[in-house]
Amino acid sequence: MTRWMFISGAVSAALSVALGAFGAHALKATLSPDLLSVFETGCRYQMYHALALLALSAVSTRRIGSFNLFRTAAFLFIAGTVLFSGSLYLYAGTGLRSIVMVTPIGGILFLAGWVVSILGAGKKEVQ
Repeated sequence: MTRWMFISGAVSAALSVALGAFGAHALKATLSPDLLSVFETGCRYQMYHALALLALSAVSTRRIGSFNLFRTAAFLFIAGTVLFSGSLYLYAGTGLRSIVMVTPIGGILFLAGWVVSILGAGKKEVQ
């Protein structure tokens, strides 16, 4: 039931590591320090939320009554990663400043995912 959460988290973590290595080695010579910092922020937040997906997968197996809330949180984390980290990667790679208008939407989705996670953790389980 939570397999997709675990796989999504693991894939996202692997991509974060790969992109971080790419940024540290290949992009270091081509990006300005400011854009490299933007790229690194995208990697860092992607990893944070990949780990959150892995945690949701583990918690969801023990708190079945909260599964719908944890599933919603997982979708919010995935969408937030695409919009937040994705927009930062695109901005760093293209320099197109208008793309960062999407970044706050991803941040709001991250925050919503954390709020929904809290609601799921606080939900009383039916015995």
